[in-house]
Amino acid sequence: MVYLIFKYAITSFLVVLISETAKRSDKLGGLIAALPLVSVLVLFWLYFEKQPTEKIANHAWYTFWFVIPTLPMFLIFPYVIKHHGFWIAIVVSCLITILSFVVFANIAKRFGIHLL
Repeated sequence: MVYLIFKYAITSFLVVLISETAKRSDKLGGLIAALPLVSVLVLFWLYFEKQPTEKIANHAWYTFWFVIPTLPMFLIFPYVIKHHGFWIAIVVSCLITILSFVVFANIAKRFGIHLL
């Protein structure tokens, strides 16, 4: 139980750190958020929890492929929030991400990469 609380505390700290940094500096907050800190943290948690090497490797592999279709959201969100507000920007960004993921997964499937 102590380990689980520690795990939540470290992970939560990271999210709070990024959001607090972003309040002070857009660029630094964006840089830290863009770093794969959460992904690396998950790799550590999987390793410390004695997951098989193949499971850890698969996590890294799929994380790579799942990041690609999220990228359009980061280009569309700033434009939409400036013109239509936060909630519309979030909804549009989520829909674009879902659409991008479906399209990307179908393209990747043609190359033998099964994401769905």
